[in-house]
Amino acid sequence: MSEHNTQPNPDDRSDNVHKLKHMIQNTIENLEAAHETMRFASEDEKQKIKYKNARREESIEAMRNEIKDEYRDQQH
Repeated sequence: MSEHNTQPNPDDRSDNVHKLKHMIQNTIENLEAAHETMRFASEDEKQKIKYKNARREESIEAMRNEIKDEYRDQQH
């Protein structure tokens, strides 16, 4: 029987800020695309888009807060 390394991978958070910034940019692009789509959407579709955009805005805020936390952690 072969031996397996059961140690978890180390938590490498060195590029978290970069990844988060990329995720924020993608979310903003999706938000903007959804606003464009609303111009041609039915009322029902507009409501769904508004709901989804509200969740996107919450996600953006949460990711920005996480960037601040990561930055503070890197300073210590």
